[in-house]
Amino acid sequence: MQKKRVFISSVQSEFVEERQILNDYLTTDALLGRFFEPFIFENVPALNASAVTVFLNEVEQCDIYLGIFGEKYGFEDADGISPTEREFDFATQKDKIRFVYVKQSENRNKKENLLIKKAENVIVRRSFATPEQLKTAVYASLVNYLLENEYIRTTPFDATLNTEAAFTDIDEEKVRNFAEIANEKRDFPFDRTTDPRRVLAHLNLTKGERITNAAILLFGKQPQRFFITSEVKCAHYHGVRVSKPIPSYQVYKGDVFEMIDKAVDFVLSKINLYVGDRSESVTVDVEYEMPKQAVREAIVNAVCHRDYTSNGSVQVMLFADRLEVSNPGHLPYGLTVEQLYFIHNSIPANPLLAEPMYLRGTIERMGTGTEDMATLCVEKGLQKPLYQQQLDFRVVLYRNTEQIENVENQNNNNIAEQVSDTVDTQVSTQVSTQVNTQVSTQVDTQIEKLIMSFNDDVLSINDLIKTLNLKERRTFARNYIQPALRLGLIEMTIPDKPNSRLQKYRLTKKGIKFKRKIGHSFRIPK
Repeated sequence: MQKKRVFISSVQSEFVEERQILNDYLTTDALLGRFFEPFIFENVPALNASAVTVFLNEVEQCDIYLGIFGEKYGFEDADGISPTEREFDFATQKDKIRFVYVKQSENRNKKENLLIKKAENVIVRRSFATPEQLKTAVYASLVNYLLENEYIRTTPFDATLNTEAAFTDIDEEKVRNFAEIANEKRDFPFDRTTDPRRVLAHLNLTKGERITNAAILLFGKQPQRFFITSEVKCAHYHGVRVSKPIPSYQVYKGDVFEMIDKAVDFVLSKINLYVGDRSESVTVDVEYEMPKQAVREAIVNAVCHRDYTSNGSVQVMLFADRLEVSNPGHLPYGLTVEQLYFIHNSIPANPLLAEPMYLRGTIERMGTGTEDMATLCVEKGLQKPLYQQQLDFRVVLYRNTEQIENVENQNNNNIAEQVSDTVDTQVSTQVSTQVNTQVSTQVDTQIEKLIMSFNDDVLSINDLIKTLNLKERRTFARNYIQPALRLGLIEMTIPDKPNSRLQKYRLTKKGIKFKRKIGHSFRIPK
């Protein structure tokens, strides 16, 4: 937003201190300094023009006229009018916003009294006795101006009227389709034949001819024209860490419904899918490795509850072992991460956005979404989702690692064979280059998770399987233990009896170095 120019008018000789205080205050205050740019004559350089011309030109260019009236009337021109009165009259003529502050006095010039009465007939004025009182009164007036014009807000973001958008920015067909679906799913009192303006008014998304931010996000023709960060960034990584180049990356824009649908489709197209047969039914069963509803719920929550004033975006990142969905936002005051695993009060960050999403069947309003995600995942045999509140809010859904391990087995063994001959002779160089560039990209799901399981201890196969939360014992030695042994990252405690029931494993010096190298960027899923 371009700063609003504030013209400070007064008899200069009477209010030297007050004028400078206001100029400095409007320039340096953390809030007012963002929105206002003051003008006082003292800051004007020498010009080849009359003072009256300069003053009136500044009044014409300003957004707000701020008059300080006191005891003195000031210098009078040929018509007996002072510059202060000229400026007030010109501001009135140009229909400027005018704030007038009158210093308390019992010894006022007669013409100054007349000027004050003139001002009182057209605007509300405030009185003050000291410079500090004047500063306080000006602050109250300017903050009220910002609130009335919605440059700052006390209402939720989605309920705020957008200062730039008009009803022509709404896609009426989207509103009609919404009404039709909401009528069928939630008994919404209107259908697609209803005037879109009436639908939006019923949803409290308009006020007269003005529309709210929520209306744009829900039904806008081009929502990103007004909210550039209203988007969902989706990335797919083959390993368990963020790495470049990204194998698959998409940025989805549009209204909230479009972004949700596209992001969900992105994830579902990348995860494993089981397709049944018609042996027991005409319908073919389709089952994803992660519950489809849990994936959708995580993305819906991120889009619905995010902070739309943030410069951040919703991010959907699919890794070999998990799905992470994050959004720039915070849990409502009083709601903890632990409470998300149970039914809790629904406190939407964007209530006017949430209501139409509920009516369309996109979300539920009873605070059951996060609990449902956890239940669906556990019933599927997966780990319980992880909810995190840090700089952003994040949902982590865990994948079926057994399926992933089986798919990667062949690659793991091939790469392990390729590097086994060189690790023994070139420890430092090979761990940092060969392991890092070849192993980490193809066997990091097994090797890194195994190495990070060790502390300063020795572990049995049962200990490792439990630590890694794995269910498949048969392939564990082949996929984890053998490649790590070949790389020289772990060693047996009883090397002479490799099949001993007392056999355990520990990190070698090479393994310790490798663990230190990857430890800063690797996290074992719980």
